[in-house]
Amino acid sequence: MRVVALAGGVGAGKFLRGLVRVVPPEDVTVIVNTGDDLVVHGLSVSPDLDSVTYWLGGVMDRERGWGRAGETFRSTEELRAFGTPGSWFGLGDLDLATHLFRTEELAGGGTLSQATAKVAARFGVRARLLPMTDDRVTTRVEAVAADGGALDLHFQEYWVQRGASDEVTAVRFDGVTEARPAPGLLEAVAEADAVVLCPSNPIVSIDPILAVPGILSAVAARRDRVGGVSPIVGGAPLRGMADRLLPAAGVEVSAAGVGSYYAGRGVLGGWVIDEVDRALDQRVRALGLRVLVVDSIMADDAASERVARAALEVALGERLPG
Repeated sequence: MRVVALAGGVGAGKFLRGLVRVVPPEDVTVIVNTGDDLVVHGLSVSPDLDSVTYWLGGVMDRERGWGRAGETFRSTEELRAFGTPGSWFGLGDLDLATHLFRTEELAGGGTLSQATAKVAARFGVRARLLPMTDDRVTTRVEAVAADGGALDLHFQEYWVQRGASDEVTAVRFDGVTEARPAPGLLEAVAEADAVVLCPSNPIVSIDPILAVPGILSAVAARRDRVGGVSPIVGGAPLRGMADRLLPAAGVEVSAAGVGSYYAGRGVLGGWVIDEVDRALDQRVRALGLRVLVVDSIMADDAASERVARAALEVALGERLPG
């Protein structure tokens, strides 16, 4: 079975750990958000690509959720002591090697897709990882500061530097109209037996991917084979700031609200919701979606496998063997 997953963030990393236990990793293509990418200290940093790589490569810090296990931050601490601009972004000492390698690859004329494949190979990742595009797309957050002033922030400034403390009024993706899907991406979607939307932030993880010209229509064309997992459980995100961003897009912060958002964009055929949201089952079915209700908390790889299996079953509309 060939599977394509749209991914970004910690929720995606946990989910993908389970997905490659259900489907051979060689049959999985992961399309990863790059709207969060930024340049820090002259280095090209791709937070979601690295997070997915570290989770699938088994070198992630499960407790912290991001970065590598056994990480230290001595270089960042020294940069902060110097008062270096950008040192609010915590680059780990092990993580620095990944960014140095990527930066040199890009400076030498390589594409982000090519650099990603090499990084994935170094960590033994057998799934195919694709950035959503090789072109520069930047997620910007328009917000209102506590003093009432208007802000226009890179997503990482909003999330990491300012701790998601500002009221969000809009999110946009600079450069996306000129971007092209990464090589092989549209073909992978067209040829997939199932497409899954990871339990990622809909606004800043999945939406940037769908905003790249051609990707939304490609996924919508496979709607009957698309399943997703709600990132909202019991009316709140398990991690992150989706509850701060969904209202800015006019989306109710609930499993049904996010399901409705995706269904309204024509990219969803089935939806996995958590046991605590069982009362929303009929409301989601009224959207014309298949629904599975499971324990969706991915505390370990076995739980992630359970959730991934449910996502595939709701995408295919049938039970999987085993």
